Amino acid sequence: MGRFFNISADCKAGLHYMVDLRPKLEKIREMVDRGDYFTINRARQYGKTTTLKALSSFLKDDYVVIWLDFQMLSFADFESEAAFVSAFAREVVRAFRRDERIPSEISQKFQTLAANTSANARLASLTECFSEWCGESEKPVVLMIDEADSAANNQVFLDFLAQLRGAYINRDVIAAFQSVILAGVYDIKHLRHRLRPEDEHKRNSPWNIAADFLIDMSFSPKEIAGMLREYENDHHTGMDIEEIAALLYDYTSGYPYLVSRICKLLDERNLGGAKFSESGRVWTKDGFLTAVRILLAEPNMLFDSLINKLADYPELEHLLYGLLFQGKEISYVIGVPSIEMAVMFGFVKIEQHRVLIANRIFETLLYNLFLTTPAMQQEEIYDAAQKDKNLFVESGHLNMKKVLERFVVHFDSLYGDRGQKFYEDDGRRYFMLFLKPIINGQGNCYVETETRNRERTDLIVDYHGEQFIIETKIWHGSARHILGEEQLENYLDHYHLMKGYLLIFNFNKKKKTGVTEVFLGDKILVEAVV
Repeated sequence: MGRFFNISADCKAGLHYMVDLRPKLEKIREMVDRGDYFTINRARQYGKTTTLKALSSFLKDDYVVIWLDFQMLSFADFESEAAFVSAFAREVVRAFRRDERIPSEISQKFQTLAANTSANARLASLTECFSEWCGESEKPVVLMIDEADSAANNQVFLDFLAQLRGAYINRDVIAAFQSVILAGVYDIKHLRHRLRPEDEHKRNSPWNIAADFLIDMSFSPKEIAGMLREYENDHHTGMDIEEIAALLYDYTSGYPYLVSRICKLLDERNLGGAKFSESGRVWTKDGFLTAVRILLAEPNMLFDSLINKLADYPELEHLLYGLLFQGKEISYVIGVPSIEMAVMFGFVKIEQHRVLIANRIFETLLYNLFLTTPAMQQEEIYDAAQKDKNLFVESGHLNMKKVLERFVVHFDSLYGDRGQKFYEDDGRRYFMLFLKPIINGQGNCYVETETRNRERTDLIVDYHGEQFIIETKIWHGSARHILGEEQLENYLDHYHLMKGYLLIFNFNKKKKTGVTEVFLGDKILVEAVV
């Protein structure tokens, strides 16, 4: 069996198609060589386990690496200090069974601790064993703990971290780990999000010795292209590697799971239709957009985790709604709980001190969620679109001009007597709400981040392999309108499209509503005024 794209557990070189991790591993190694203690905190399915396992192999010639996974421990293992000591020692024994890198007398001490089920076992005994091991080992010892946050709301784990901190501070006189690496979603400094009110005393972090981990774990277009090149060498599809790599990055921002999932759909899933009967036709922009549509329609653990977080943390929903529908520009400020949670769970990213939705896939997922709530579907504009939706698709092609024409009619009828504040906050949302039942199941819509503000938003609609650019803007006079037309023309050049659409919300009482076509150079602009 040849290699394949993997989305379950960690990726293994030789078995799976994967990006070259070596540049990232070399940067992490520099931190280990310096003796840093640090955390690798990224959202779910961001390649943390794959990176740790690869790092363990990468370091093995020069370090003794203790790699443990806290998912192997049960809830009962954290109920008391003695239980934790026994469980931790048990995992060390399991990891180093028949391994000559651990001195026999140290191995025996860990076995004794693992077998000790009495209540008198102490963390000090565990840390003393580690200190002896570090002192006797011919190579520096590195401790890596995966899924460390699964234990982060237990006092015994915080006490263990305090022991590690003490060893770090005194390592000039006491043998200690060369480096300690904790991996998980929750950072230790975010424990307050996981603690109950009665556990307030646990909020002070014992991990204030941690060095900043600034290494980008997302996949760059170059890294994605390298992975695709290996696939192409095996399968000879004739794909345009640079184009597909750029599309993958544009839609995922390099989120490892999303990159791998889309590639897996292109490689293994029957996308449907005669046009995808050959692999060379699958690995095209058309095939890519079809795979994205399948991804957004399927249940998966990553999406389930994100959706559950919205239910668990209502402040997240409020933040994301403001970003998506109200054109809010939110500046990144340290210590704002909703922003920190959104970053930690992977909903958003920080660029130039601005809070942005992490990637187009998540953005489309969130739009789909927000636009299909019972409250949204009770809106009259949604109901109007439902009744008209069969009017807009002709021979499998979406007629966007007709969509705008009907939107102008319905919007003016339903909301024409409302004030400017309504238009600014809700107008573009209502267009997306009108669009949703029309493209539902067959297409997706997202917003171009760079143009998102209260005055201008570029919507991009993907429908059956076709793309439509609809710029929605507030009317601010003829000069600004001409500038908007030029901006849209340039944007069409970027997407290699000949036709674009302008939806203009005009507050003037004497405005003339309707849809017209404007020729600008070799481009056609369909302009709708409401």
